[in-house]
Amino acid sequence: MAVAKYFRSMPWSTRVCIAIVCFYIFAAFFAPVIAPYGETEVVGSAFDTWSSSHLLGTDNVGRDVLSRVIYGARNMLGVAVTINFLSFLLGGALGMVTALKGGWFDEVVGRIVDAAMAIPQLILALLLIAIVGNSISVLIGIIVFLDATRVVRLTRAVSMNVVSSQFIEAARMRGETTLWCIWFELLPNIRTPMLAEFGIRFCYVFLFISGLNFLGVGMQPPKADWGSMVRESSSLITFGDFTPLVPALAIAVLTISVNFIVDWLLAKTSKAHI
Repeated sequence: MAVAKYFRSMPWSTRVCIAIVCFYIFAAFFAPVIAPYGETEVVGSAFDTWSSSHLLGTDNVGRDVLSRVIYGARNMLGVAVTINFLSFLLGGALGMVTALKGGWFDEVVGRIVDAAMAIPQLILALLLIAIVGNSISVLIGIIVFLDATRVVRLTRAVSMNVVSSQFIEAARMRGETTLWCIWFELLPNIRTPMLAEFGIRFCYVFLFISGLNFLGVGMQPPKADWGSMVRESSSLITFGDFTPLVPALAIAVLTISVNFIVDWLLAKTSKAHI
């Protein structure tokens, strides 16, 4: 009952965006059930037009595009959420520790983060992929490393405003450990901006993965992903076939919806502190 009342208190745009995100999550979890065909199943000729048996036609191999779009939700969301979770777990923890420790530890971590952030993210990712390969696990590890540097910088900046507070000093004088200070004092006071940043970073990660997939260095065939689907069918645009716009629209709708939700969360938090 309380959840329903809270949902009704949201603006209609936020409610629509939450429904859209829930639809994507549903498609990701139940892709094998709702997809008409298998992810890699060849069911027709290459680039068949839209029909009753293939609502969005087929791709360059003859696989059903609608089924590939649905399975793409599972693959893209799974990888993006995993990367975002790991980067916040590692980067957030390191950022809070540097804010609490200060001194030489803060300086060393800060310089390493600055050096990593000085190199354009896409160029560094392409370089690392060329060196170590582009399997799913390697791709996740590389993007987690790149994204965690941004999270460290943000978490440290947010935490510095709290570290100077009297309750942190009181905890230190009582002899509390760094882990205790992080869990019971620091984290509760930076939770809301970090949740908002989690949504924003998710959009960045999601678009970054889509870009790598479009370039052909992300998830490899026969995995379905929206970036490579756009690349493989892009030539159809010249013939008046708008099939490439379907996976592109799927990317755009998800990122816009998440941004709307994050904006509402930030606005609600700002009003609560006025």
